[in-house]
Amino acid sequence: MDEELRSITERLRAEAGGSAEYGRLAATDDLDALAAVLTEPGQPLWARELAALRLGLAGDRRAFETLVLLLNHRDPPRCAGAAHALARLGDPRTARAAAALATNELRVAYALHPVRLLVRLRAPEAVPALITTLERRLHPHDPYRRVALACVEGLGELGDARAEPVLNRSLAHPALAEAAVRALARIPRRGPSGERVPGQR
Repeated sequence: MDEELRSITERLRAEAGGSAEYGRLAATDDLDALAAVLTEPGQPLWARELAALRLGLAGDRRAFETLVLLLNHRDPPRCAGAAHALARLGDPRTARAAAALATNELRVAYALHPVRLLVRLRAPEAVPALITTLERRLHPHDPYRRVALACVEGLGELGDARAEPVLNRSLAHPALAEAAVRALARIPRRGPSGERVPGQR
């Protein structure tokens, strides 16, 4: 079990108060039983999260809708757990859903993990979504600096030239400038004939 998954399961065990139901859901190999938890009325949130997490890690796409809801939860640890499972799930809908959450200005307070998931997926939706989200953060007194910084760092990791304009604008923001310099340095520069080649800017 990797460290991230261990942290998630320990949190859920604490939420469950050591209940027998937690032990059953954590131990079962019956994917249908786990999927039933997602639709049965009256199930506690920890149980739904545990079932969705285990299904997601098993590649069972019945977890998708629940994991996407958790990815945009007000509780950051739930968002992190959902992102971990979605990255492993392999559902082709994931990148589109993460991009929609990352660019939803009404939910920008919870956009950090969707942004990070997009970078991890390296899907076609990632760069346009991160550019859009970052552009909206570049106005004075924006309170979502962690989201902006995640976009800057993510765009550097993705290394796509389309990000150059917004990264250059980010240089004017003290909280983002250092990360923007590093991100710009990771984007391949143009060679003498106009082609992009690896190397420092």
